[in-house]
Amino acid sequence: MPATAVLEGALEGFSRSSFTALGKTRDLYRTGSGPAVLVMSEIPGITPLVASFARRVASIGCTAVLPQLFGVPGAEPTPWLMARTVAGACISREFSTFALRRTSPVTAWLRVLARAEHEACGGPGVGAVGMCITGGFALAMTVEEVVLAPVLSQPALPFPLNRAHRRDLGISDEDLARVRGRCRTGNVSVLGLRFSGDKAVPPQRFARLREELGDAFVAVEIDSGPGNPEGYRKGAHSVLTEDLRDLENSATRAALDQVLDLFRSKLLS
Repeated sequence: MPATAVLEGALEGFSRSSFTALGKTRDLYRTGSGPAVLVMSEIPGITPLVASFARRVASIGCTAVLPQLFGVPGAEPTPWLMARTVAGACISREFSTFALRRTSPVTAWLRVLARAEHEACGGPGVGAVGMCITGGFALAMTVEEVVLAPVLSQPALPFPLNRAHRRDLGISDEDLARVRGRCRTGNVSVLGLRFSGDKAVPPQRFARLREELGDAFVAVEIDSGPGNPEGYRKGAHSVLTEDLRDLENSATRAALDQVLDLFRSKLLS
């Protein structure tokens, strides 16, 4: 079994604690102060670049809270670790990787965490960022009144096996109806990010989000097709981390800025 390499200093500036709810205890990593933003990591876990994104969230005056849902915190995303984490998620009852019209059970725990962090950190509410396998969790968490700024970055569940899966949002009909109701009030905006050529996050999923949420859903779709002007790779997937080009005027930097602006407008203004 290959060793898991943890990058020295990857979690520098983060404090570690734990949170127990619904009979489950998980570690939390946090940095910053101010209203809470829950950052749910992508496969294979809280990587150095996920931690870097959290620091950007903290830099605008928010508390970035990272629950350890899987993986080894601070580890580099090696192919072996990614494969192992995906395999574990596929057999876990907490992640609905294939089921249609079903909310992943782990989001119930995350909703309790959101309420607790709102009480602890103050402000008008909390933000929530999901990435890849957790991307849709931010949508499911929006049934909670305290969640004001949900971000769906490359939401990959359920895995797009067929036409029905490509349009599915990884949320139950009941939860989706509650999210629609909140969006109609005008108090919630749902931000979605994806690369145009990302087969793990098909365009049909974003089209469905537009159908269900209307103007409350704001889609950012970055050109990663053949010959795209910025040269994003064919398999580009992670908008805010691995495939982020943190350069002025780049499309991914603009997407990052739009995420931070959402937090500023909903949590800090």
